[in-house]
Amino acid sequence: MPIAPGDGRPRDGVLAPSRARRRPPRRGLAGTAALLVTAGTLAGCGGGSGDASTLTWYINPDAGGQAEIASRCTEEAGGAYTIETAQLPRESSQQREQLIRRLAAGDASIDLVSLDPPYIPEFAEAGFLAPVPDDVADRVTEGVVQSAIDGSTWKDELVAVPFWANTQLLWFKKSVAEAAGLDMEQPVTWEQLVQVAEEQDTAIAAQGIRAEALTVWVNALIESAGGSIIERSADNPEDVRLGLTSDAAVRAAEVMRNVSTVGGAAFSTAGEDANVTDFEEGDAAFMVNWPFVWGRALDAVEAGTLDPSVPEDYGWALYPRVLEDESSAPPYGGINLVVGAFSANVDAAYEAAECIVSEENQAYYFTTNGNPASKASVYDDPEVLEVFPQAPVIRESLEQAAPRPQTVYYSEVSGALQRVYHPASSVEPGTTGEEASELITAVLRGEQLL
Repeated sequence: MPIAPGDGRPRDGVLAPSRARRRPPRRGLAGTAALLVTAGTLAGCGGGSGDASTLTWYINPDAGGQAEIASRCTEEAGGAYTIETAQLPRESSQQREQLIRRLAAGDASIDLVSLDPPYIPEFAEAGFLAPVPDDVADRVTEGVVQSAIDGSTWKDELVAVPFWANTQLLWFKKSVAEAAGLDMEQPVTWEQLVQVAEEQDTAIAAQGIRAEALTVWVNALIESAGGSIIERSADNPEDVRLGLTSDAAVRAAEVMRNVSTVGGAAFSTAGEDANVTDFEEGDAAFMVNWPFVWGRALDAVEAGTLDPSVPEDYGWALYPRVLEDESSAPPYGGINLVVGAFSANVDAAYEAAECIVSEENQAYYFTTNGNPASKASVYDDPEVLEVFPQAPVIRESLEQAAPRPQTVYYSEVSGALQRVYHPASSVEPGTTGEEASELITAVLRGEQLL
């Protein structure tokens, strides 16, 4: 998920794995066929190795989970193909830039790619993705959470294979919620949380930083209020219809401004990591953030840098509502798999993709690398539940989650939103949305640069 967050993460929600409860690999790594190639490999451009049975899978950095899955699928293929992995740069914007440059040159060496969902429309529209066969589409969407299907779709067609999906939860200190008389078994609104934060002299940790994380927040608020940043996408930028002046966008702006008053002194520069630190240290009793929060706390306890009583006080619930009578639309993140349009091994690549996203491999990736599954059934896996007791809430959140604006102009839209909606304390309901609309329109028409 795009554009490189300012906190240095590859992408919001795609984090350096925190607690990786290691299940012993199903097969020894000594004979692995998955070769981890350095990011420097990306500098070259050309037509592959000439070996039709060798697939190159370009992966985003993780803790070795994708390389292990490549090894598993290579073994299961029984010689039909071999998967080698090549690591993309850490920064999401650099991943996009290098892949676009190579695919625009017709690079046949790109077979499989782990791609951020917001980039998918741009890659699909440019003709960089091999069409997903109908039978493959039927199989890889069976039992998959709706947000992951939506994030893999462009112009009503599945153009990517859902791999892993991520979402944000509302994390809270049980002791503070109890003291405030807040029933966390019931849906809560942002308005309620602001009121409790004021009464309990605590803070709400949200991503107020000028980065991709801010776009994630803006989008989730507008979607939760029943609107969309882009109400109608179009090939012609002049035909794109924005929803930033809608009633939903006004309500979202009200939430942003109100939360900023209880967000703490560093709210305008706070990203995911800073939020977790505030939550761990007790400065914030409420926080919206990705599931890595849990693993990070347990790792810190193991390392002796965090008292066990801290995560014992953690509670989790669905993303806060904007409207009391409307379910929230939490952020959607993660990674989907695409097959390069110029690959000489398209059929084998899709066969490999089906193996990669199997229920077993998604459960493995979840428990060892902390990346939640797109398949709903994985959340019933006993090992998953042992490592992530939040799994049922994560699954429910993913069923309600909404992707960020699906448009080939995503980079421009996100960049403009970050400029206008930052800092949140300066957001003016009814005015900020109009300013953002004017900027985005001018940028799309080539009248202004970001």
